[in-house]
Amino acid sequence: MILDLDIGNTLSKWRLKDVDSSEIRSRGAVWTREEWRPGADIPDLDVVESVRISSVARKAVLDDTVTLLRRRVPRVFVASPEPEALGVINGYEEPLRLGVDRWMGALAGYQLAGACCTVDCGSAITVDFVIPGGYHLGGYIIPGLRLMKESLKLGTRNVAIDPESEAAELLEPGRRTVEAVNHGIYMAAVSAINRIYSEVCDRQGVSLPMLLTGGDARVVSRGVQVPHAVWPDMVYGGLEASFPLTPAERGGRMSGAPELPAPVSLEKIRAGLAFSMLF
Repeated sequence: MILDLDIGNTLSKWRLKDVDSSEIRSRGAVWTREEWRPGADIPDLDVVESVRISSVARKAVLDDTVTLLRRRVPRVFVASPEPEALGVINGYEEPLRLGVDRWMGALAGYQLAGACCTVDCGSAITVDFVIPGGYHLGGYIIPGLRLMKESLKLGTRNVAIDPESEAAELLEPGRRTVEAVNHGIYMAAVSAINRIYSEVCDRQGVSLPMLLTGGDARVVSRGVQVPHAVWPDMVYGGLEASFPLTPAERGGRMSGAPELPAPVSLEKIRAGLAFSMLF
């Protein structure tokens, strides 16, 4: 089995993948810990022969995790941002400072789409662009839904946005404080994503497919106006592309990769951007 770990600052996700069939056998999530407990936090390591890790947690957390795993597992692979990999040129002035989760998303998106806009809707919302030819432009980071709510300090932090809510409902004025907060932060998030996408595509003269991932991707997706796909395993896709271990991965296939919708034409993007600038 392969154990894939996506370690965040607060939440860590894992999945077990069969080496021969490439099937996902199980998956889960736990709070990121200083000390991991195999069999409780992550699966029993007796069945694991390889581990792949993407981590944005503190260095001490990653170091302790790797030390634990290397005592029990033959092979441990740790992803890190690079100046160039898999046809993608890192657009950061200091490439190693790009978050590894964003780098994994850029690599996965490029393998799937050739050029793309990747949006990770987690504690922070990150928006990155890879244009044709594989050049990563860099990106944008804004507070995620939870961080925006906490910053208001209005006692509404524990009332989450219902992921089943329709975008039309979430964009209406709230009639209670908790609704006003939830609708306001939702409007801020989706408006930023829509505007960032249009502005960058306009400046670059290209219409790109958009891929969304992260814990809030499903609800954010409802307010994104451009054609897009939700890919919960996008970071895992970057790990698969970076460290292919199964026959399917070596053939370029990434688990759970979505069908790509045709992007809207550049003319429509520019027309919508021009219309919005009138107001």
